[in-house]
Amino acid sequence: MATIKDIAAQVGVCVATVSRVLNFDQNMSVSEETRKKIFETAEALNYTPTRTRRSKSKQYTIGIANWYSQKEEVGDPYYLSIRLAVEKKCQELDVQYVNINHLNEEKVIDGLVAIGKFGEEDIKEIEALSPHIVFLDCSPAPKRYDSVIADYEGGVEEALNYLEKLGHKKIAFIGGEEFINKDKQKLDDCREIAYRKWMAQKEAVKEKWILKGSFTYEDGHRLMGKLLKEKDRPTAVFIASDPMAIGAYKAIFDAGLSIPEDISILGFDDIKTAQFLTPALTTVKVYTEFMAETGVELLIEQLTTGRSLHKKVTIPTALIQRDSVR
Repeated sequence: MATIKDIAAQVGVCVATVSRVLNFDQNMSVSEETRKKIFETAEALNYTPTRTRRSKSKQYTIGIANWYSQKEEVGDPYYLSIRLAVEKKCQELDVQYVNINHLNEEKVIDGLVAIGKFGEEDIKEIEALSPHIVFLDCSPAPKRYDSVIADYEGGVEEALNYLEKLGHKKIAFIGGEEFINKDKQKLDDCREIAYRKWMAQKEAVKEKWILKGSFTYEDGHRLMGKLLKEKDRPTAVFIASDPMAIGAYKAIFDAGLSIPEDISILGFDDIKTAQFLTPALTTVKVYTEFMAETGVELLIEQLTTGRSLHKKVTIPTALIQRDSVR
């Protein structure tokens, strides 16, 4: 969506000049040529004044459906950060929103942002709430619905390349298992898939170094404890979520070992507390706030334009180098 700043940059004038011209400020001294160019550029960029965008947005009520329960959400800040960012974006756009805690709730909404992982059975219940849906963190039906996902595969590859560059060849994996379709179907985690693919290319896959549980502090602690009992211990562990990595820290310290002197740890998500650990956690950053903002914008675009062709947006990740890897 074009802004006054975009118009100013293209015309070659200051933002204040564009603002005053578009607001028909009679006291603004500017040449007719510049004034004409500003209006032509605004039209070419399909610029809509903020007040107009807000007035359009106010007529909509968006539902926010979270795959996690409130208890699980507190235990894994990843999805909490997405939901809070969705709410924040709605507030900025003056869009009303309601949180839907159960998919069979009866709510009067114009569109829905669905956060988490969903299968076809889950989608049937979601479709009953609204035909206008944007999925965040999964893309179960890209030809039918908009979706915003993170580049998990690219993030894993960057993390493992970084470990290899530092000389690590014995790299283990700790991850979680997730379920869709009312918890009846286990979902393949793309981080594990990417890890296996990368390690297979190095002919270094060892099943005993691939441990899975739930994405919790407790299972991070339990699985790391199990891994440390192996006689052939890895030099580095890639952990698929920061909460699990925090649990793994405790298991390592409980065993009398040090990070990264005895074993390197690399996490995934970059939750707020990652930088405050000792040592600070090296991790792959997922831009949850940007994912949420993009999702809300896609839904508003659906509602205002009525487009039928759907979009799947992939947000890049970034490796955040700190002190837990050497």
